[in-house]
This record gives sequence, structure tokens and C-alpha cells, in this order.
Amino acid sequence: MSAVTVEARHQVPRQDEVLTPEALDFLAQLHQRFTPRRDELLALRAERRAEIARTGRLDFLPGTAEVREGEWSVAPAPPALQDRRVEITGPAERKMTVNALNSGARVWLADFEDALSPTWENVIGGQLSLADAYRRRIDFTDERGKRYALRPDAELATVVARPRGWHLDERHLTVGGREIPGALVDFGLYFFHNARWLMDMGKGPYFYLAKLESHLEARLWNDVFVFAQEALGLPHGTVRATVLIETVTAAFEMEEILYELRDHASGLNAGRWDYLFSIVKNFRDGGEGYVLPDRNAVTMTAPFMRAYTELLVRTCHKRGAHAIGGMAAFIPSKDAEVNKVAFEKVRTDKEREAADGFDGSWVAHPGLVPVAEGAFDAVLGARPHQKDRLREEVRVTAEELLDIGSVPARPTVEGLRNAVQVGTRYLQSWLAGRGAVAVFHLMEDVATAEISRSQIWQWINAGVLLDNGERVTRAYVRQVAADQLVGIRDEVGEDAYVAGGWERAYDLLMEIALDESYVDFLTLPAYRLLD
Repeated sequence: MSAVTVEARHQVPRQDEVLTPEALDFLAQLHQRFTPRRDELLALRAERRAEIARTGRLDFLPGTAEVREGEWSVAPAPPALQDRRVEITGPAERKMTVNALNSGARVWLADFEDALSPTWENVIGGQLSLADAYRRRIDFTDERGKRYALRPDAELATVVARPRGWHLDERHLTVGGREIPGALVDFGLYFFHNARWLMDMGKGPYFYLAKLESHLEARLWNDVFVFAQEALGLPHGTVRATVLIETVTAAFEMEEILYELRDHASGLNAGRWDYLFSIVKNFRDGGEGYVLPDRNAVTMTAPFMRAYTELLVRTCHKRGAHAIGGMAAFIPSKDAEVNKVAFEKVRTDKEREAADGFDGSWVAHPGLVPVAEGAFDAVLGARPHQKDRLREEVRVTAEELLDIGSVPARPTVEGLRNAVQVGTRYLQSWLAGRGAVAVFHLMEDVATAEISRSQIWQWINAGVLLDNGERVTRAYVRQVAADQLVGIRDEVGEDAYVAGGWERAYDLLMEIALDESYVDFLTLPAYRLLD
């Protein structure tokens, strides 16, 4: 009998295909070996945050200077990860699986993290979708009767799966009454069922690692990889991992993170919303110099964001790793003029990334694949990447990474309304089991809600003065937010408003954004509200 107890109130169809006795035993081993150290590292996060609050500073680590100064490189990328010029992202759901694999993108980030609401159905369903896709037995018919299936002779995108971050647990699977970390559940089930099959396909078990805050957390992942490979009798280095540098603390440890994963590393990725969310979280006591303006005003061309991305490209190419750029989140519209303007913005953004030395970038919709591909084709040509561009001229200081005050924009009342609208709309969908949500022509995920609620919290606690002359207080936010909720109610209609759980989403956003203390991750309280 397995040490793992399945706590789900209802069984998902074909659940037993995923939760086999052997797979559960594998999860139990991962949990028993690695959860205690995961717990220690989460405690270290809190200690580091307290140190930042005390000193107001963050810097490169003096104790790891020899890693930054040493001569080393990551393992060569396997053939399936040599060319990553366009990567499409989306939840590991059945329809998305078919569309992403057929999209023409070189890579699909199959998401068990920010774009997947972690209902039990979604967690198990995502595992089934990927296993079925590799075995060419997947299709999908939507509510209109339209059928989706893999193109029989087409080159399918290479899958890179993204497990949940270290901070989230999976409440439906326990060992001795203790919930297993979601990261180990997502990784363990995927690896156990698919690693050897993928190798037989000429690919492998590839992963994106989310929300790392230090090289010690990367070391833990590396130990997980080593153990998993040995447990299944697979060669060392079978796993490849790309790390999202989406926390400001990780930005100061890029080389150390690659070093810890060097036999299993394939690259780093530059995010946006989670990175800004991390700045608010870590420097929320830092005063006016760390107050961010409206989220849409902080583009990747802001000086401190340029410093971050330039350092990422320089670090990756110095160590032989791929540098992957950020997300084009636009969702094509039926309005041709809207599309024309948006596609031009996407093209400009991807051209900038390619010119800066990135080896590839993300899109959220298949319609953007040709736009991004064209931008990188113009720079790469037939080459799979541009890791030979070492960017040796780049020198980034701690001060440049933290120069938040250099952004000329300031908080506005429209930015506050947008934060309430986007946060409420996203949480309503997430609580209903949908983690990738189109809001105002953009594909949003948890990172969107995180930066939205974080900015509201920050503006309140910094006593920000908006462009309309109003100071941001809890009372003022309640007033603005109530008006926005009335607008949503009028838009969706009374029946849909009640049935859709809009007030539950709104109440959660207000509870977290208006709390005197700062909640580290909104998904922690939100997860307990999921069915």
C-alpha cells in the first residue's frame, strides 16, 4: 500500500492511469527526501525578506564571487532545444495541448503553474493530456462541435512543462497527513509517466522552473533531477531545465542558478509581471523610491528592466545557455484596426529582443507565432540561436537593477481602476477553474493578479497621490472598487453575476489588497476557495 493518501472528494475520469501505485510510490520518495529541505528554503526566503526590510539593500552575493568569476559552462542543449526562437505558452489542458503542438512554435510551455487553476480535475487532466499527446491519442471537441486533433505529419512543438512553484502544496495528495508540494507532484507524475517515452521520441523531460528566489532553490531542483534519473535508470543529464528569472532576488544570482543546474540547465527566461510583483514584495518598506507606477507604464525598455534583461542575455551567453525573452500576451481581435496596432507593437518588441541577443521569445496565441518568428528569423537566419553574441560590453550594477525611480510615469486613477478590474476578472475565472484568461485583449495569468493586488497594496501603504488629486487610502480604494464592480455587474447581467461568483472574487481581491500585512502569494488563500 502506498504511503500517499488521495484526499480528493471525487474521482476524475481516468485518474487511476495517472495515480498508479508505482507513480504514487515515486511521489512518496520525492516528498520524503526533498520536502524538509523545501521547508527550510521557504524559511530562508522570509529571513532574506526581513534583511531587505532592515537594510533596504540587495546586492550580488559576496560568498559566490568565485562562481561568477570562474570558467565553466552549462551542458550543451539537446537537439530538440537548440532552436527556441518562438515558444508558445498555455495551460496543460486538452484543447490547448492540441493547439499549442500544432501552432508552428518550436516549443510549448505546458503550464501547471500560473496559467493553470490547480483544481483536481485540471491537475490530473493536464497529466493525461500530455501523456495522450505523446502517444498520439489526443483530440478535443468543443461546445460548438468543432474537433481539434494533432496534425498527422506535422512537426510538433517540443514540450517544456512548468511545475508549480516551491511555495504551493497539493492538498489532494498527502503523506502522513502532510500535503505534498505541488512542484513535486507536477514534476514527479510527468517525469514518471513520460521521461522514457520522450527519450524514445528523440526528445526528453524538459522543464521550466518558476519563482525561484535563490541558487539554493536551484540546487534543490538539481538534486531532485539527479534522484529521479537514478530512480528510473535514466542517464545523468537527461533532464533539462530553463529557469524563469522572475524574482528580483534571483536576478542577483543568475550565474549561481545556472551553475547549480549546469548539467541540467538549458537557459534563463526574462519575465515581467512576476518580476515587478517581486520588487513590490521585497521592497514594500522601501519608501517612494520603490513605488511602481501603473503596471502598463513599466515596459521592458524602462532602465531597470533593461538592466535586468541585458544582464540575463550576458549571463546566459557567457555560460552557453539560451536566453529566452518575455511574453507577447495580445489575443487577436475581430477588429482589424485593433489587430494592426497590436501586431505592430508585438513585432517591435520581438525585434528589440532579437537585436538585444535573445535566442527566442514567448507568445500567448498561435496567431502571434508568425510575427515573433519573423522578428527572430531576420536576426538568426538559419542559425538556431545567437549564443555567440557574448555581450561582453554589458556591465550591470546592483544600483541599476534597483533604479525603480528612473521610470518617469506616476500612479493614476485609471491605473487603480485597471488593477481592480483585471484582478477581479482574473480571480473570477481562476476560482471557476480557468487559469489562462483573456482580459481586455490580453491573455492573463496569476502573475497579472499578483501585480494588480500588489500595486493596490503598495499605493495604499505609500500614501500615493494620484493624478486626479486623490490620495490612495483603503476607503478610497473601496469607493473606486465598488464602482468597478457595479460596472462588471451591469456588463455580465444579474444572473451571470450571481452564478459566476463575481462577489467571491472581488471580496478575495479586496481582502488581500487592503490587508495591513502583505500576503506573500495570493494563490495561498485563493487555493482554499477552489472546489
